Amino acid sequence: MFAVRTALSRSSLLARQGVPGSSSGFKLVMNQTRSNQVVPKLASPAEMQAEAIAQLRARVRRQKEIMSATHHSEAEEIAEMWKWIKISFIVALPVCVLSMAKDILLVEHTHRPHGPLPDYMEIQVKEFPWECETCALFDLECWKKCRAEKAAA
Repeated sequence: MFAVRTALSRSSLLARQGVPGSSSGFKLVMNQTRSNQVVPKLASPAEMQAEAIAQLRARVRRQKEIMSATHHSEAEEIAEMWKWIKISFIVALPVCVLSMAKDILLVEHTHRPHGPLPDYMEIQVKEFPWECETCALFDLECWKKCRAEKAAA
C-alpha cells in the first residue's frame, strides 16, 4: 500500500544553497508515501473499510506534513495571492490599453483594392445561386449592370 521514496532533507537543501550553520553533507530521509492505488483491494467489507480509512489517514498525515513544512499561515497565503492579483492587473491593464491604442491609431488596416481584380482572383468554377450568377454578393456595380442587361433584354 505504501511505497518508499527518498528525498533530500531540509538541512541538506540549506547546505546545497550555501546557508551557514547547515550540515555540508547530503542526508537522505526515507519518507513513506501512498502509491497510486486508490481503489481498495477486493476483500471482505471490513478489510476494505479498514484499508480506505488507512488511505484517508495517510492523506491527512501527508497534508499535515506539507502544512508544517511551509511555515505560512492561511492569512499570509491569501495576502500573497491578492498581491499577485494586483500585480497582474497593474501589468495587464496598461498592456491591453496600449495595444488597443496602437491598433486603433498606428496600424493601417489594409482593405481590398478598388477596381477590377486580377484574372487569377476571378476564377469561378460554378455560378452563384442568385439571380445574377456571375456577380459576387456585395459587388453592387456588377448587380446594377446585370439588372440593366436583364431589363434591356
